[in-house]
Amino acid sequence: MEFQLTEDQLMLRDMVRQFVEKEAKPTVAERDEHARWPTELVRKMGELGLMGVAVSEEYGGAGMDYVSYAIVIEELSRVDPSLGVIASVNNSLVCYGIEKFGTEEQKRELLTPLASGRMLGAFSLSEPGAGSDAAAQRTTAVRDGDYYIINGVKNWVTNGDHADTIILMAMTDPSKGTKGITAFLVDTHAPGCRVVKVENKLGIRSAHSCQMAYDNYRLPAWRRLGEEGQGFKIAMTILNAGRIGIAAQAVGIAQGAFEAALEYSKVREQFGKPIHEFQAVGFTLADMATRIKAARLLTYEAAWRKDQGLDFIKDASMAKLFASETAMWVATKAVQLHGSNGYSKEYPVERFFRDAKITEIYEGTSEIQRLVISRELVR
Repeated sequence: MEFQLTEDQLMLRDMVRQFVEKEAKPTVAERDEHARWPTELVRKMGELGLMGVAVSEEYGGAGMDYVSYAIVIEELSRVDPSLGVIASVNNSLVCYGIEKFGTEEQKRELLTPLASGRMLGAFSLSEPGAGSDAAAQRTTAVRDGDYYIINGVKNWVTNGDHADTIILMAMTDPSKGTKGITAFLVDTHAPGCRVVKVENKLGIRSAHSCQMAYDNYRLPAWRRLGEEGQGFKIAMTILNAGRIGIAAQAVGIAQGAFEAALEYSKVREQFGKPIHEFQAVGFTLADMATRIKAARLLTYEAAWRKDQGLDFIKDASMAKLFASETAMWVATKAVQLHGSNGYSKEYPVERFFRDAKITEIYEGTSEIQRLVISRELVR
């Protein structure tokens, strides 16, 4: 197996790294503190082709592979995990879903501006009473001639308050359970769709997650994604690919926390020498670097398998599970290596620590990933 990135992938990594170091890093702490949406940075990500990395050029994307996509999300998240998830949602939860399941009209009208960064997308499955149990959907969509009338409340809609298009899951036939769920492409600017609140979150604060309500929202039938009853299948297919993005985000968080801890260990002195010279610190740094490399290889392999058209469901779940738990472990150790300074907002490890936790929860909790992996092992 070839472990070396291609020249194009290395150039992409360097370009994204320069972008976040120059454009995002100076404001990341302030935006986190005030939960400020990164308007200009999102616009620049679109101009750089980072909002539709793996979408074909025919539909406004960069036409790259999923390994390149993982590189982009990792590099964004190494400095600002909020940018990482904003781009991940638009790329893998929205653009991927429309390119895979959408009609030609939907691709031309919606995918092209989304992939080129002229529009922003969001994905909406969770509800107040439906998290891991997707069948507990209460949002309904009733056919009315050439329209669907949608009513309900959705939770944790990342990008929701700035999105132009949302892939929404709603019940068209509640009697059928998961087979009664249908996917729709919501125009957030149409009447009947509103943001109820923006969540005040522990981490990833510059990327907004919203509760949204639909009150007799009239959606044209051409905006249905796939056939009636295919929504659950579409959602799971999208999330399987999306887990590669969250794994990459987790790797980026872990890498950022590790780099901060490594640098701190060189300048912080105790008992007359830099703390990295103490074996306990050196061993911790070694473990951090080893786990990060393992998580990155798992993530790249899952992305590579998707690029090759191979089954990647188990691999994506393994990558997401291991990378997210690695991010949490590395960030915790980074705080510990900083001592009391690690508890201060003056140092970035405090933010990475808060940002890491959500990677173990969204797009399928660690428990769900273990369930997926165990089922795939005996299939």
